[in-house]
Amino acid sequence: MGEFRPVPDALLYLAGSWLLERSVRDLASTDEGTFIGTATFSPLHREGRGGLLHHESGTFVWQGVTRPAERTLHFLPGTAPGTVDVRFTDGRPFHDLDLTSGRWITDHPCAADLYRGEFTVLDADHWRTVWRVAGPAKDLVLTTDHTRDRPGGQPRAD
Repeated sequence: MGEFRPVPDALLYLAGSWLLERSVRDLASTDEGTFIGTATFSPLHREGRGGLLHHESGTFVWQGVTRPAERTLHFLPGTAPGTVDVRFTDGRPFHDLDLTSGRWITDHPCAADLYRGEFTVLDADHWRTVWRVAGPAKDLVLTTDHTRDRPGGQPRAD
């Protein structure tokens, strides 16, 4: 991937609805799965800070078993303009996010495993995350492509 699109305000960019396609690869077992769904970033009014409530839902297929899956996160204004402090709904920190260059790499330690995330903005309507999870319990790569959900499939007029 060569070109990234700088985003001066990540919360403004993320706001709205997105279509998701995620691949999940277990590097130890070579098992692969998919998640197809949507994510909405809607206004969050928390402690006067604002931000976005991120809710993701869809269908996860793993080892031939299909099941519903969802998660919710809080995307709060970060310490620098245009950045984000991503938190779990119980307030625990997840990771930081700075898309001002169009690309961001961040870590999240989880027990003995380490999640390393790479976020890239491809254009006004497409961004990607790749999480590499390594440790004694997990050896995974999760790649998620986000496409802005537009009524009638109309592209954005920039």
